[in-house]
Amino acid sequence: MTVPLNHPTTDLDLFSAETVADPFPALAHLRSLGPAVYSTKYDFFLLTRYEDVRGAAADWQTFTSAHGVALTAEFNKQLEGSVLATDPPEHDALRAVLSDKLAPRGLAKIRQQISDYAHELVGQTVARETFDGVLDIARVFPINVVADLVGLPREGREYMHPGADATFAGFGPFGDYVQEHLPQLRSYHEWMATMADRSKLTPGGWGEAIMDAVDDGRLTQLGAIRTVSAYLTAGMDTTVNAIAALMRLFAERTDVWEALKAEPRLAGPIFEEILRLEAPVSGFFRIARQDVAVGDVTVPAGARVMLHWAAANRDPAKYPDPDRFDITRNPLDHVAFGYGVHACAGQGLARMEAVTLLEALAARIDTIDLAGDPVRGRNPVVRGFDSVPLRVTPRRAA
Repeated sequence: MTVPLNHPTTDLDLFSAETVADPFPALAHLRSLGPAVYSTKYDFFLLTRYEDVRGAAADWQTFTSAHGVALTAEFNKQLEGSVLATDPPEHDALRAVLSDKLAPRGLAKIRQQISDYAHELVGQTVARETFDGVLDIARVFPINVVADLVGLPREGREYMHPGADATFAGFGPFGDYVQEHLPQLRSYHEWMATMADRSKLTPGGWGEAIMDAVDDGRLTQLGAIRTVSAYLTAGMDTTVNAIAALMRLFAERTDVWEALKAEPRLAGPIFEEILRLEAPVSGFFRIARQDVAVGDVTVPAGARVMLHWAAANRDPAKYPDPDRFDITRNPLDHVAFGYGVHACAGQGLARMEAVTLLEALAARIDTIDLAGDPVRGRNPVVRGFDSVPLRVTPRRAA
């Protein structure tokens, strides 16, 4: 690839521990440099402005996922043929396997089941009065919801979050964090390989629907493993980390917590705003199929391009005062779930999970405070917390 000279460049390491700890000042600077900034360290173009990111995400014909959505060739090899790393029509066929389950009508059938579990988990947890918002809520509720829907046995679920976390770290450079977490990644993949077996799956679950697609030739056995893995992993990044961020927010912003208690219907707008503000998955990569103009910058054919969801979601040209959590904003057009044909297929489920959980929290907690210092995660691609210690006062029954 020949990189043209008419573009801004940066030697900033977006994936360093220092940048990951507080990425938004650096992203604001990069946004000011131009519509497409070339990373001299990692050899890719970075898109940070909302309109540019959303436009590129919509244009899959130019910005393809089929040549890899991760930074490294090694990791892209592992993703080949998956729902993440294909374009239409192959991509459409893979999504169709679970399209009826994830459609509004399909989700409506499971809403009560999810709500019942939310109230059960919150009731048990809140009764202790001190707990960890990440370890006891954020990493428990969505993971078990998705695993139950797929039809996975309880045994082995302890591999899920560590494996998903390591998987998303692999979308960036092969650095220290990825190397440290390779054992968890291997354990997760080994466990997942054993799950592509109809005898291990609950009848009627999503996993059985995926195995039906193997039986009728729509998926290969390897494709089934990758499809199950893709949906499980996707169910453990944005939702888990957005819920964790909300647990801290509620403890620090009494006004937001009191508003939710008074009007549980605000659960949806609150979830959308934390997704915009935090954008747990920083972004995915694409490859430019041809020379393409992004603003006044020419991105050459063959270039790797990062669509930075988190930067786009804090673009002041789109969202006034973007670094502030605004309970009235309700930014339904954020790109935390991506955009276009590759937008997260499970975003409807994620929203349902979050709303039912927030409703359960509001029904059962009176006051919520930090019981210690929150601990940020070190994942270079996924922004989240490893711990949010909390102290709550349960609501008295009316």
